[in-house]
Amino acid sequence: MDIPFVDLRAQYARLRGEIDTRIRAVLDHGRYILGPEVAELEQKLAAFAGCRHGIGVSSGTDALLVALLAEGIGGGDALFVPAFTFPATPAAILLAGATPVFVDVSVDSFHIDAAALQRSIRIVADRGALRPRAVIAVDLFGLTADYDALTPIAAEHELFLLADAAQSFGAAWNGRRVGSLAPVTALSFYPSKPLGCYGDGGAILTDDDARAALIHSIREHGRGIERYAIERIGINGRLDTLQAAVLLAKLGVFEEELAQRQRLAGIYDEHLKDIVSIPPRPPAARPAWAQYSILSDHRDAIAAALRKEGLPCAIHYPAPLHLQPAFARFGGGAGTLPAAEALSRRILSLPMHAYMAEDTALRICDAVRRGARSTSQRR
Repeated sequence: MDIPFVDLRAQYARLRGEIDTRIRAVLDHGRYILGPEVAELEQKLAAFAGCRHGIGVSSGTDALLVALLAEGIGGGDALFVPAFTFPATPAAILLAGATPVFVDVSVDSFHIDAAALQRSIRIVADRGALRPRAVIAVDLFGLTADYDALTPIAAEHELFLLADAAQSFGAAWNGRRVGSLAPVTALSFYPSKPLGCYGDGGAILTDDDARAALIHSIREHGRGIERYAIERIGINGRLDTLQAAVLLAKLGVFEEELAQRQRLAGIYDEHLKDIVSIPPRPPAARPAWAQYSILSDHRDAIAAALRKEGLPCAIHYPAPLHLQPAFARFGGGAGTLPAAEALSRRILSLPMHAYMAEDTALRICDAVRRGARSTSQRR
């Protein structure tokens, strides 16, 4: 491929001075675990999101796991999760000892379907084998879930609502930023995310002081005020200082990069809207555009046309979770969650990053159109 799917080199070329200075400062003071940069980043993440607490952790998966452990979730608990997402979400549920319940999604939004969620909660409650305990709303591809619909459902059934915002930091819903839309929000800073570090990293955001104290403890082996006073079972889930330093450098241009992603999404929208289904754009949403994912019955032909031109693409995701071998025992098999299954057959993600030139975006659009039309013409 002659262009990258995500161009981290271009970003580093721009930020080299700030990133190198930040890294050298860590090397000079030598506090590689929970150094001052971690605390600085935590404060700035919380301020950006509009919440009281940011707690750095070692990955997006650990952000989910620590949040669930802090809530006391475990054996016998049922957690409702969209069937169309990355496997880290149900994996964290199982690592906490709970049971995932896969819920179908909306083809129009990619997100968990509110009506399907209501049905799933009632079915689990009626069966009585598991306790309905929590809903994990996944903000897929940088598009926020509909928290206006999900929040009252969680309240009605007395369920904990956790936002899996691994792909959506920087996005907003009705003017409120990710991090302030749910009682607890889990972030990922995997390198390809809109705000990414140079390894694994994550964070948890919350307004709740008591939850924040538990999260701080659990991410560090369950320690209390004294280092070796272990008050609960925890994990080794700390964000390391070097990654915090990289994130601080990137946070300085994050708003500008979000605007550039929005510009690129607008180019894709304009040139592709008449030939494929472009991503949803609810009026209440301001996406972060972690991915730009189209839907087409001609996906394979479009992917072939892109690759022929040396242009990358990706399928997010080739199978819904209830059909993945690791999670199949928690699902009802093929045909049970039709919207999630349909998305997996039609979805294709195009290159998306803040440093893409407009002529490259137009070249991608031309290849998409050629691929879609070639299949139509053969028919």
